[in-house]
Amino acid sequence: MKLAPRMIQSMEILQLPLAALQERIDQELNENPMLEQLTKKDEESSLVDEAPTTVEEPQQDIEKRELGDDDGNNASDFERLVEISQEWPDDNYTSGSKPSSNRIQDDMDRQHDVMANAVNRPQTLHEHLIEQFHCDSPNRLKGFGDYLIHNLDANGRLQSSLPELSQVYGAHISIEDAEETLAIIQTLDPTGVGARDLKECLLLQMTPTTPLRDIMITLITDHLDDILQNRLPLIERKTGYSMDAIKSGMEQMRTLNPFPGQGFDNPEVQTVTPDLRVVKDEKGKYVIELIDEYIPELRINRRYIRMLEDNPDEATKEFIKRKVESAKWLIDSIEQRYNTLRKVAQTIVNEQTDFLNNGPEHIRPLKMQDVADVVGVHVTTVSRAVDDKYVATPRGIFPLKRFFGGGTKTATGEDVAWENIRLKLKEIVDKEDKAKPLSDDALVAELAKQGVQLARRTVTKYRKAMSIPSSRQRREY
Repeated sequence: MKLAPRMIQSMEILQLPLAALQERIDQELNENPMLEQLTKKDEESSLVDEAPTTVEEPQQDIEKRELGDDDGNNASDFERLVEISQEWPDDNYTSGSKPSSNRIQDDMDRQHDVMANAVNRPQTLHEHLIEQFHCDSPNRLKGFGDYLIHNLDANGRLQSSLPELSQVYGAHISIEDAEETLAIIQTLDPTGVGARDLKECLLLQMTPTTPLRDIMITLITDHLDDILQNRLPLIERKTGYSMDAIKSGMEQMRTLNPFPGQGFDNPEVQTVTPDLRVVKDEKGKYVIELIDEYIPELRINRRYIRMLEDNPDEATKEFIKRKVESAKWLIDSIEQRYNTLRKVAQTIVNEQTDFLNNGPEHIRPLKMQDVADVVGVHVTTVSRAVDDKYVATPRGIFPLKRFFGGGTKTATGEDVAWENIRLKLKEIVDKEDKAKPLSDDALVAELAKQGVQLARRTVTKYRKAMSIPSSRQRREY
């Protein structure tokens, strides 16, 4: 329990993706005066007097050192801090063993890039509609119109019935005025907003010049569920339309937007920043490299170490001691993150060489416990190391978790990953006769021909997970 806070911090640092780690370091630099960033001048100085190589301390030694005595005190803490000035070279205790660049200039460049690429906040759906509504509506309806617009969901549909909204509105509004207000909203851009259900949303998008208008109105009004279930012969019998006319009407329906509000309020797309890259060395072996150009090298400010030697008052001494230990622990945690992430990723790459050489269909079944056994860490450490981390490979950028997954054995005893089974399933469905699509039982039989024995419920689960419709819904008439 005494070790828990620092161990928890190390685990948190390990779990952070690259962008979050940058934010964490910036936060610590702002909050801890003992921690500072290595500058170009310091780097040039270190070339003259290079720091000695440090040896990674075994975990059990760290635990012994950090636990201290039975009262929870480590009597040598202060002495170790005073000795820091002798133990550390002039370039101080720094993080990272990678070649450095001008960190201050890098920071300024990054801040400039952020400012240069900053965009104005996009207009929301509600703002877009209110702006139009205030131009085209009478003053007596503007208050209730604003109220209705703010009760539209992200798809642009009314979330409650018009009578309910009229009742809970703060002021009196007649049902006639409420209906007039909604009718005005339903004429605004984008077409289809203000609808109370899917049918009304689609019908609002119809105009007198819409091709196949009559057929589409019939299909939308009376046969939406039949269309979703691909019951086209039933529609043919009930409407008297030919199959070609029904299919043409359905094709025209695809030009309508069932979610007109989704062009607004979309969350920003987060750019994936890989933490690692896979490259080939001179011998043709895949090796892992850390992408850490934007992670600054850190060190402990030497001035505060000298202050300890000058015997300050106890309060100052305790403050400096606590902050220096916190800074040192952060630096150690970052180094440990680098080492653990590199070892875990290299083990994954060693196991998935066939995937890198030949593509996704050659991915091997791999469990986190397998990697943990090779690296010599607990399986939860592997889980934290790969969480939200991405690797740039010759075949594209993938999350590290992409390389894990169970599998099964073929009839010949060969291990096959679930990912390969999904690829086989998709291939079978893509090649089937769409006039007579394969049932789930038939899919089981087709997989068995390729040596993969699966239960029907397993095939059904994967089909649904891959958003493959049922055989009836896949049938083409």
